[in-house]
Amino acid sequence: MIDRRIRRAGPEDAEIVFGFIAALAAYEREPDAVETDPERLAEQMAREHPPFECLILEDAGRPAGFALFFHNYSTWRGRQGIYLEDLFVDPALRGRGHGLALLRELAAIAVARDCVRMEWACLEWNEPAKEFYASLGARSLDDWRIWRLTDDDLKALALMEDVS
Repeated sequence: MIDRRIRRAGPEDAEIVFGFIAALAAYEREPDAVETDPERLAEQMAREHPPFECLILEDAGRPAGFALFFHNYSTWRGRQGIYLEDLFVDPALRGRGHGLALLRELAAIAVARDCVRMEWACLEWNEPAKEFYASLGARSLDDWRIWRLTDDDLKALALMEDVS
C-alpha cells in the first residue's frame, strides 16, 4: 500500500514548491526559464490573498509532487473555475497514482467551491500527459490557442497611444 498524503502548501514550503517548479521546467525542456525564487514564493504565499494555491503530495513522508493553481472565471457560465498552472510528480515516483490523486483532490476543491470547470495547458509533445488527461474525461480544446504577451511586448502595449 502507498503511504500517500496530500496537504496544502504554506510559506514554509516555498523551497519544496520551488524545487518542483525547477524540476518541471527541466522536464518541459526550459530549465533556464525559471525566474522566481523561494523567497518570492514564500512572500506571495504569506499574503492575505495569495496569487496562487498549492497542494503538495507526500509519499512516505517525502515530497513527491505538487499542483499549483488559482481561480479563473467563466463569463458565459457566470461562475469561477480553477486553472491548474503546474502539475508535477517526481519521475522516480510516477505510475503510483500520485498524479491522479492530486487531480482528484483538486477536483474535490473545485466542487466544494462551486467551480464550473477545471482547466490547464499541456505541451503538444507530452503524449503521456495527454493520454492521462483523456483517460479522466478531459478534452483538448483544439479550436482554441493560448496567446501571451510578456516583458517588453506587454509594456509596449500598456504604453501604446490610443489611435482612435
